[in-house]
Amino acid sequence: MATSLHAATPDPADAAATLARWLDDEAAVHQRLAGGPGPGVARPDQVAGLTGLQLMQGMLDGSLPYAQIARTLDFTIVEVGAGRAVFQGQPGAQHLNPLGTVHGGWFATLLDSALGCAVHTMLPAGRAYTTAELGINLVKAITPKVARVRAIGQVVHCGRQLATAEARLVGADGTLYAHATTTCLVFDLPPSRA
Repeated sequence: MATSLHAATPDPADAAATLARWLDDEAAVHQRLAGGPGPGVARPDQVAGLTGLQLMQGMLDGSLPYAQIARTLDFTIVEVGAGRAVFQGQPGAQHLNPLGTVHGGWFATLLDSALGCAVHTMLPAGRAYTTAELGINLVKAITPKVARVRAIGQVVHCGRQLATAEARLVGADGTLYAHATTTCLVFDLPPSRA
């Protein structure tokens, strides 16, 4: 299994270097995505026989469509591995609530994406998931002054019918903005979609 969530948390002493690396990662992903099919939903023939990890890798390398919500809310997948998914977001003025901080729904969407996609990486071909429960703790406000945040999702358990995962939303300086857990239902895809 991949590294723990805590091992993936940035070191505050290396904030500038971490942010520079994150921006480089983001630019490389955006370049790959620009050459691919763009946002949308993959056709059944595009994903037939792919494991969840292969599907997520296809989204990351630009060979499969990525979710439109990522473009809408200014975030992108930047890393996937077995039991792990990392999304990077750019908080902006369009994400603010009336109090001038980033809306909790933006936090929730990034965390839900990292959690669900981490679970997806553990599924064999012909299996899928849906979120059954999502719990989020917002521990610090985000403003557009925060250049980027990462939602780092890690699977805790993946069984035949249920999977659980946890995630942290962190800044390049190591600041924890939120943490979350999920329970996902795991099921067989209908034969026409497998």
